[in-house]
Amino acid sequence: MCGIYGYWRFDGQPADPAHLRAMGAVTVHRGPDDEGLHVDAGCAIGMRRLSIIDLAGGHQPISNEDSTLWLVANGEIYNFRELRGQLEHAGHRFKTGSDCEVILHAYEQYGDDFVSHLNGMFGFALWDAKRRRLLIGRDRLGVKPLYVLRDARRVAFASEAKALLALADVRAELDLSAAHCYLNLGYVPAPFSIFKGIEKLPPASLLIVADGKTELRRYWALSPEVDPTRSEGEWVEQARAQLDNAVRMQMVSDVPIGAFLSGGIDSSSVVAYMAQHSSQPIKTYAIGFEGGRADAFYNELPYARQVAERFGTEHHEIVVKPEVAALLPRLLWHMDEPIADTAFITTYLVSEFARNDVTVILSGVGGDELFGGYRRYLGNHYQQRFERLPGWVKRTAVAVGERLPSDRHSALLNVTRLAKGFLASAELSFEERYRSYVEVFAAGEIDRMSRVSGLVRPDAIAQAFQRAGGKDAMNRMLAVDAETQLPDDLLLLTDKMSMATSLECRVPLLDHELVELAARIPEEIKVRGGRLKHVLKEAVSHLLPKDILERKKRGFGTPMGAWLRGELAPLRDSVLSESSVRARGLFEPALIRQLIAEHEQNRIDGTDRILALLNLEVWARIFLDARSPEDVASELKAAMA
Repeated sequence: MCGIYGYWRFDGQPADPAHLRAMGAVTVHRGPDDEGLHVDAGCAIGMRRLSIIDLAGGHQPISNEDSTLWLVANGEIYNFRELRGQLEHAGHRFKTGSDCEVILHAYEQYGDDFVSHLNGMFGFALWDAKRRRLLIGRDRLGVKPLYVLRDARRVAFASEAKALLALADVRAELDLSAAHCYLNLGYVPAPFSIFKGIEKLPPASLLIVADGKTELRRYWALSPEVDPTRSEGEWVEQARAQLDNAVRMQMVSDVPIGAFLSGGIDSSSVVAYMAQHSSQPIKTYAIGFEGGRADAFYNELPYARQVAERFGTEHHEIVVKPEVAALLPRLLWHMDEPIADTAFITTYLVSEFARNDVTVILSGVGGDELFGGYRRYLGNHYQQRFERLPGWVKRTAVAVGERLPSDRHSALLNVTRLAKGFLASAELSFEERYRSYVEVFAAGEIDRMSRVSGLVRPDAIAQAFQRAGGKDAMNRMLAVDAETQLPDDLLLLTDKMSMATSLECRVPLLDHELVELAARIPEEIKVRGGRLKHVLKEAVSHLLPKDILERKKRGFGTPMGAWLRGELAPLRDSVLSESSVRARGLFEPALIRQLIAEHEQNRIDGTDRILALLNLEVWARIFLDARSPEDVASELKAAMA
């Protein structure tokens, strides 16, 4: 686990090691244990290392036997022992016990197809000195991030965008098209980044640089077809076996390891299988919030405690009241890009807490996408019933829905929020219904609010649906999620927030073989009778109690909506004041004031929209205005006072 970075100049000028050191200094949090670099004429690659496997011998860059190949890699290769055995049998000689060294020898053995032999989470750069080519790759699901800058003179890459900004001639500029995507979805989808001129390498991609040219190859994709021939029981048994294997593989480590535990089915399943493969109690970590009723609504500590007791874990809990004004600038600096998902705050706090004891953590991220855990996956289930209603009943329901109050931090108002969302989209097409569930600002809202005209407006959701074949509605949604929200929201924040504390986070539910299995399960089995995660629940029913299996879903976020109405209102009003909005020049202040007013009156749940705007402005103060996170935090704390 580390941060990687580097570049290759095409203009005949030699690479400067000082540039690599500057890139590494910015990302020292990703690898506090070691650093290294390799320079070959115009090509330079470097890394900051967090030691996980082969603590003494895993220094990078790593070379092959004759030093014609050089590698820097971020992540873990979980099948490295099996792959190493195969490569040694074929005559390859290894220098270290590092998992990443298998990448070099797999490239020697299999050529450009070597990536398909790797099971893991990774971002890497491999310099082939003999053939004068650079290969930059990212894992299948996009667990590990990788940013790329391409121009006529060079290709540069880094685990974090801020490392590219450390290059002397690169400055932070807002990509207005990416900003449109961000407001639409609450995150910036690949290949865009929020920075003009910097892109995110898409998941399952290999960028080959040679002769001053670049070629982007996709080496893996989900099958669009489900398998209708297997029984429910067969799917359950296969899911159980593959989940067990994925957790076992991802427990390999030479340093202390633990697990995040929310008490939900995903993290509880991971902990259950970890307990079966460990001779020592598993260390588990949970977070709760102190405060009022909204904070209690997000408090999952009793459920986490129940699971911990069941499996005899060494359980640790933290109850917090985050100092958001102090945290927000620092976390957005670590994120590189603004995000409207409050889980980035929660993930950072629990990562910081766990890092006191462990260096590696396992998380339940991905279970909702694989096995149908989001309420939007029930859209077809309820839509079929809604369409059987008489026309006048449907029209009345839609009209009533428009007037329903909305708040995600109260059990009753959360139900009306969900009902309101369903009724508002009930007569839309399948793809537009999905869009209504996932978007933050609709495109029309962005156009009305924006003071910038003539933009190219990419539509990541439409493009993902075009690539998602097959007829099974749920698995089409899975394919879209796997290209958009999963890598560019959930996995990005998981990586950036855990690595901000020098903690490696692994996600066994996103083992690619388990993902391939889940993609073949038909919708009518995956959410049997409207039961979300039916197959997963049956697969772990022998391990988890019924009240954990059947408890209502609670997002791993914060009660941000309530905070924005209450104690964070001064911060909100300062950051999104008329003068601040006018000075930035992107939005119409009156429409932002209207949004805030409707949120305060519970007419809408504007949490994501307000947070999207607020985080964009805080991000801009740091990166566009070139201010330190500490300086911006002082300003926000003054506003709170």
